[in-house]
Amino acid sequence: MSIPEFADPKAAPAHSQTLSRGIRMLEILADTDKPMTIVELAAALDVHRSIAYRILRTLEDHGLVVRDPAGLVRLGARLAALARGVSRDLQATTRPVLTRIANELGMTAFVAVLDQGEIFTLVSIEPRQAHATVAQQPGTRHPLHMGAPGIAIQSGLSAAQWAALGHPETRRSEAGEVVALGYASSHNEVIPGLSSIAVPLLVPGESPASLAVVYISSLHSPTDIGAVLTAAARTIVAELS
Repeated sequence: MSIPEFADPKAAPAHSQTLSRGIRMLEILADTDKPMTIVELAAALDVHRSIAYRILRTLEDHGLVVRDPAGLVRLGARLAALARGVSRDLQATTRPVLTRIANELGMTAFVAVLDQGEIFTLVSIEPRQAHATVAQQPGTRHPLHMGAPGIAIQSGLSAAQWAALGHPETRRSEAGEVVALGYASSHNEVIPGLSSIAVPLLVPGESPASLAVVYISSLHSPTDIGAVLTAAARTIVAELS
């Protein structure tokens, strides 16, 4: 009589490969600025075209992706509706503040959050009137060690939070200067030719975040921009606390 085998309770839980691939397909589409073909998606996922097609059909059924008459795939409106529920209070509170900052300074204002060790743009507002503006699309990502938003977030992380990220070699020395300066700054890092100013946005119950602007050039000094952002961050935290 054979002895039945039981799963090791200490073993890592099984994951759904199909679900993982579906999520990865959404991430791939979110990271591109143009629709993709099924062939391109299959190559990006490193799977056979038939597998990519089945995943695509499932996502289509839920309205998360759509295909145009040429068969090109892009993210669907349903995904945007789901995204509105993410940090709903933070988004609702920051939108009017970001609008005021964008129009006052004449530059794109946004909130960036720490997500899976990367910087994720949660919400952004472009100024109504400006000769040249910079688009900072919600959902865009960049490494934590690049740019003012990441530096500002790093400055507010506790030792335990930083250790949990697992990549101490990327901690920026500038993070230690944020408290003294009042803001973090960067130029020519995430996007060549652009500058950014950011301040920590530490809201209880929310992921570590920063309030930031990105611009090509400005008549405002970094110190003045930092002061505007700091005051705005205090307003947001007070409203949400």
